[in-house]
Amino acid sequence: MADEESKEPKITEAIKKLFAAGVSGALLSEEVIRSYVSDLKLPKEIIQLLLQNAQKSKDEITQRVGREIIGIVQKIDWVTELSKFAENHKFKISAEIEIVKKKVE
Repeated sequence: MADEESKEPKITEAIKKLFAAGVSGALLSEEVIRSYVSDLKLPKEIIQLLLQNAQKSKDEITQRVGREIIGIVQKIDWVTELSKFAENHKFKISAEIEIVKKKVE
């Protein structure tokens, strides 16, 4: 019985680490995930599955963020916004011109 009780916390901890690796996999690199789960001594198939799911999550997040940014940018009335900006700002352009005599050889 004591042997079973000592295994249970290890299994529970392993499950927690696996879940955390799966959830955070969308934000971590493959190497970080590998090192994170390496101490769990998982079969290669499970590690590969975690890595595939992490890549899929990254792709989904990238696509969603991209769609959101495009949606926001498309809703902007650029003419109105630039007009407001121009009304509240002064433009200053400075230039320096130097005329140099050519060397005659």
